[in-house]
Amino acid sequence: MIKSTNDHITNARLTYDKGQLLETEVNTNPYLQFEQWLNEAITSKLLEPYAMQLATVDANQYPSTRTVLLRQIIVNEGIVFYTNYDSYKGNALAHNPKVGVNFFWPELERQVRIRGIIEPLSATRSDAYFNSRPHTSRVGAVVSAQSQPIASRQLLENNYAKALETYANSSPTRPANWGGYLIAINQFEFWQGRPSRMHDRLIYTLNPNNEWVLGRLQP
Repeated sequence: MIKSTNDHITNARLTYDKGQLLETEVNTNPYLQFEQWLNEAITSKLLEPYAMQLATVDANQYPSTRTVLLRQIIVNEGIVFYTNYDSYKGNALAHNPKVGVNFFWPELERQVRIRGIIEPLSATRSDAYFNSRPHTSRVGAVVSAQSQPIASRQLLENNYAKALETYANSSPTRPANWGGYLIAINQFEFWQGRPSRMHDRLIYTLNPNNEWVLGRLQP
């Protein structure tokens, strides 16, 4: 049993020693470097290696973060996720399309921070992904008015059960307020934990000539 949570937090220490990150060893294209790290996270069988923390700023200038799932990497174009456009995040994105994203793979002692600008995907691409989802997930997207209050869990379950009956022999079409976003990336930062908190941080920044410039940040 932990005597004091604060004492435990204050004195917790880990030694990071699983790797290094050197300019001479990384790919000159950050998308390809990101793919390499993501593939290593996948082959290491990490839980939800695609999970990313998405940060937005709403109309009242409040920042907010939540976890969403990466659904596609389009090299030299951006990364893709899907959501309800009328959700809290959707409204924030309509107000301010600038976002931050963070991937953290603690078992590999790695983190990737991404900065970019949101662009809605075309209806055709959103339709294609929506139709590839499991039937129950498609029904769930139709039922849920994401981020809106509801009186009880039971009401949500009842609405879902009714929708399953409605679509027992058919497939729902994609709701107009549900679809994908592309994050057009202008900055990647790759972090590799190192001993004594002397971590490696390599940053790629897209310059006005659409070229990636690689640099190192102090830990």
